[in-house]
Amino acid sequence: MSRKFKQADYETTANISIRLGEALPANHLARFVVDVVSQLDLSPIYQRYKAVGGVAIAPSVLLSLLFYGYATGRFSSRKIEKATYEDLGYRYVAGGLHPDHDTIAHFRKTFLPELQGLFVEILLLAKLAGILKVGNLSLDGSKIHADASKSKAVSYGRLVELEKQLQDEVKQLFELGEQADQGEATLPEGLVIEDEIAFRKVRLENLANAKAILEARAKERYEQEQAEYDAKLKVRKEKVKKQGKKPRGKPPEPPKAGPNEKDQYNFTDPD
Repeated sequence: MSRKFKQADYETTANISIRLGEALPANHLARFVVDVVSQLDLSPIYQRYKAVGGVAIAPSVLLSLLFYGYATGRFSSRKIEKATYEDLGYRYVAGGLHPDHDTIAHFRKTFLPELQGLFVEILLLAKLAGILKVGNLSLDGSKIHADASKSKAVSYGRLVELEKQLQDEVKQLFELGEQADQGEATLPEGLVIEDEIAFRKVRLENLANAKAILEARAKERYEQEQAEYDAKLKVRKEKVKKQGKKPRGKPPEPPKAGPNEKDQYNFTDPD
């Protein structure tokens, strides 16, 4: 008796309707990219678009495609365009649109400084939310150690330090993108960004809360320090009136807005 085999039904398979929401798991990189880009301030890019002209592809979509492409090893704008038809992750990130490679390449070239900054911000957000794991994120294969995964707390100073490192890596990523469009790029050994990023909805929500709390704390401290500064200036002016000469000592320094280097947020114990 001969062995029986299950045969593929290609005609039926070709006509299957796929629901991307079911095909892509909750921890898929494509979902993370779309959600994190929605939190970024893209107004400087939107403002540079002219009021007249045809209906343009939204910058948020093009940014998401570029980041997702670079994170999955596709640097060529032609390959990214092709993937919006053939790859489920790209179809999701593109939101059903199919920007041509000229549009993608032009967007990257036109907004290069802004895009590099946004790429760094995306990676920092992932790091702050605990989404980045220890692994080969660096182009040279070195490790970025997730201190936040140990203490669940990240200082502003540490983020500044990490930002400088990521800026260099993102710059190299964009250089690879340019080379890929010219058919010269090869993926560097150790670049496995896709393996480093896993989306967790609750973590992204915690990140939004953490950002709001840190900003509120910084604003409250700044207002308090500004009031103290104004009071010191008032006293100093009154002394000048009474004494008719400049008081001794250095004048008080105005407070600086924004978080300090030691400001931090602890995800396990926000208080």
